[in-house]
Amino acid sequence: MNHQGTERGRFDVWAPAADTVILRADGNEHVMTRCSDEPAGDEGWWTCHGAPTGAEVDYGYLLDGDSTPLPDPRSRRQPNGVHSLSRTFDPTAHPWKDGHWHGRELTGAVIYELHLGTFTDAGTLDAAAQKLDYLTELGIDFIEMLPVNDFNGTHNWGYDGVLWYAVHEGYGGPAAYQRFVDAAHRAGIGVIQDVVYNHLGPSGNYLPRFGPYLKEGAGNSWGDCVNLDGPGSDTVRSYILQNAAMWLRDFHVDGLRLDAVHALQDERARPLLEELGEMSQAISAETGRAVSMIAESDLNDPRLLYPRSENGNGLRAQWSDDFHHAVHVNVSGETAGYYADFDSVGALAKVLQEGFFHNGSYSSFRGRHHGREIDKKVVHPSALVVCNQNHDQIGNRAAGDRLSQTLEYGQLALAAVATLASPFTPMLFMGEEFGASTPWQFFTSHPEPALAEATAKGRLEEFAAMGWDPTVVPNPQDPETFTRSKLKWSEVSHGDHARLLDLYKRLISLRSSTPELSQPDFAATSVRFDEDAKWLVLRRGGISVGLNFSTTMVDVPVHGQHLLLATDGGTQLAGAGSEPALTLPGYSAAIVADH
Repeated sequence: MNHQGTERGRFDVWAPAADTVILRADGNEHVMTRCSDEPAGDEGWWTCHGAPTGAEVDYGYLLDGDSTPLPDPRSRRQPNGVHSLSRTFDPTAHPWKDGHWHGRELTGAVIYELHLGTFTDAGTLDAAAQKLDYLTELGIDFIEMLPVNDFNGTHNWGYDGVLWYAVHEGYGGPAAYQRFVDAAHRAGIGVIQDVVYNHLGPSGNYLPRFGPYLKEGAGNSWGDCVNLDGPGSDTVRSYILQNAAMWLRDFHVDGLRLDAVHALQDERARPLLEELGEMSQAISAETGRAVSMIAESDLNDPRLLYPRSENGNGLRAQWSDDFHHAVHVNVSGETAGYYADFDSVGALAKVLQEGFFHNGSYSSFRGRHHGREIDKKVVHPSALVVCNQNHDQIGNRAAGDRLSQTLEYGQLALAAVATLASPFTPMLFMGEEFGASTPWQFFTSHPEPALAEATAKGRLEEFAAMGWDPTVVPNPQDPETFTRSKLKWSEVSHGDHARLLDLYKRLISLRSSTPELSQPDFAATSVRFDEDAKWLVLRRGGISVGLNFSTTMVDVPVHGQHLLLATDGGTQLAGAGSEPALTLPGYSAAIVADH
């Protein structure tokens, strides 16, 4: 296949660990030879003269006399699964119709996170495209898709991928992905793709057979670490950078969400994250489209966001779990585990003003101090992506339960206002906007009996150690665990589901049309709160956002003349200049303008 950014042949393959390599293509075998005159650090490539050209070809590699062909590490298609032959794919064949699309920046945007397999009944890219009108009406600016690269089995969260260049065939394959992005752009919606560069899945990972893709003796929570700084790592890093470039160039995506970057073991003087930031800016300049690189990080380290000129990695944004934790505790009352430090209205107040709660403070969950203070002259609030629910915070609970399965409308509405009126970039998790009744659970479909058993057993042991009742932990291998996680779209037009959806639409529209809610920097944000009465007022320019986290009515000191939005009909705004001016029923919120 054609390797993006190189002059290599269609079937060239990097296999420095092999003594012999044979290409099997369309049933015929072709002896490959080592490439000569390779640059230092990129040795070990094999090429094949006289290999098939033209139409699609099914192919694989026989290493060192093995009779079983292995898929291409850079395979673009795996029509019969990750253990089978690869198939060539021409990314230039799609007739793109998004020439008008120049992307958009994160500032002022709203992101919608979705998992393709459970977003619709069909669980495909083409089915998801049928929901674009719904997302446009909701006011969504970006879709962020959980990983779509190929994994073993039929359904999975996507973080067990083993072939990073191939779009999972069950979703429709690479051609369907191009159709989806094209349609999203025509609808005015950008696409951010979640990618995993910190580990590979447990089944179908043949990369170590080819070369030193993984780091021996070094691992993270999910398995062996990718070799980013050891012998042979030049080509491994190129493998990752070319993959990122593939999404941006061949599939026209508008950004990448980089999974768990804290798990990357990289001791190079120029970190991979810096190279990814530099590469994305170069492609943005090349294509004329805005590109956003978003990191998921557990470190609370704003240097990910600082420009390279200021010793940063130059990424556009990072997730802020502290915001989620603070909102979650205040609307739900749950304080176990890592939620313990956030058991106060003051915790949310600090996050709203400082970006992180743990910015050098003591973390009781970690048993140490954690995080680093943000330089607010360098970082805009939009660089922090926040949410009150996401795939991790729902799916990694024992029962995969959403807030909407335990909380009432008032609490869900309160969480919505806190998130969408915050100074940060808000992200919704699919179904959140209508209070979906369905859980989103941890599901797998490993075909290997031993791996299936180990996955189910490990899940039970993990939650048993945390004191959870094992009877509430679903078996990830049970097909019903996957099926029950699918959204029920019939809910959107009924009862409190419809009421909440209407609120989300009004909130997003108000945010979009009110510069004070989407543009100001940290300097334009201030907070007042009462810990005992459990209210908070977020001030953003000439806009005040009142939040009542108590069960009883409170009077909140908000000066204002115009009530722009209220989640409860019992909200009252007193005359201009009086204090307190805003009366909020229990578990409610309101947005007030000065003029």
